[in-house]
Amino acid sequence: MYTPAITGTGVFTPQNVITNAELVAAFNAYADRKNTENAKGIAAGEIEPMQHSSEEFIIKASGIENRFVMDKTGILDPEVMHPALRQRSDDEPGIMTEMAVDACTKALDQAGRTASDVDLVICAASNHERAYPAIAIEIQQALGIDGFGFDMNVACSSATFGIQAAADMVRSGSVRAALVVNPEICSGHLEWRDRDCHFIFGDVATATLIERIDDAQGPHFEVISTRCATQFSNNIRNNNGFLRRSRPDGLVDRRDMQFMQNGRKVFKEVLPMVSRHIAEHMTDEGLTNTDLKRLWLHQANKTMNDFIGKKVLGREPLQGEQPNILQDYANTSSAGSIIAFSKYSDDLQDGDIGLICSFGAGYSVGSVIVKRHV
Repeated sequence: MYTPAITGTGVFTPQNVITNAELVAAFNAYADRKNTENAKGIAAGEIEPMQHSSEEFIIKASGIENRFVMDKTGILDPEVMHPALRQRSDDEPGIMTEMAVDACTKALDQAGRTASDVDLVICAASNHERAYPAIAIEIQQALGIDGFGFDMNVACSSATFGIQAAADMVRSGSVRAALVVNPEICSGHLEWRDRDCHFIFGDVATATLIERIDDAQGPHFEVISTRCATQFSNNIRNNNGFLRRSRPDGLVDRRDMQFMQNGRKVFKEVLPMVSRHIAEHMTDEGLTNTDLKRLWLHQANKTMNDFIGKKVLGREPLQGEQPNILQDYANTSSAGSIIAFSKYSDDLQDGDIGLICSFGAGYSVGSVIVKRHV
């Protein structure tokens, strides 16, 4: 048996930024256009008029200020309202592979490793650009990695579930090193025409290199323990899929073909599930809240993170103890907790303990307890 360790992380950030002001202007222009088209029905009381969005509403609802996206022109066009990505030939790398290679290269560089040191690639993300072949195998080929790869989808918990799978294989000796990569094009499955959620998501890719601790060539994080849990719920879902055309209304652009959630139920049900999961994980490892130096949480909503941080630590988190990045990146699904970990972990001292946690649709929750070694 071997001890797994996180030896490198990488973050790919798209060049395009959409501010709340830009987003609100585009949405309100779309709302005005729809209200004009439906003026007769609205006047007759048959159709509800679309309400305007506002920067104040977005900040209060989420804490998000900006988001990075692969394309902003289509999203900000009131007549399009979705990303406009070019068609790629089958001979070109897919867009997820393009994002993933950047993040993986950064993770390898940080760890002082090359593709020849890696045996496994797990592409763990909430939405994949095709059913098959696996995106992970394409990433593996693009990086020049021998071995194998496979895709994983546990929605917003995909990264921590992927880390558990990779850590278990490193621990057993079946692989020496694994890349868990999370290329999240959340802009593609977000309904930008829905006032309640049009501000939530952004695009990004993260990568985590996990290898035997004895092989680590620099500062790293020992993976002390991992834990995953799921509980079925329809409160966060996307009904799109390859069986779409086989159904009577499959060619219709139905609302449920994009991201949907019942926010109030999610808030009420997920928060206690996550808080309990973290508390039980720590207890089983003989840890108390005073042992934790940092919490890297899923970046979905500032209010949710503040609640979980306070519940886990038993007090208001101090500055830096529970770093948030969603104000800049928005919700990036499974990548959010890894962005926070990558950007806010280097300052920890030798022996410091932290916890990575992601949660979301499923419901699903995954946690990883790590210890810093310098």
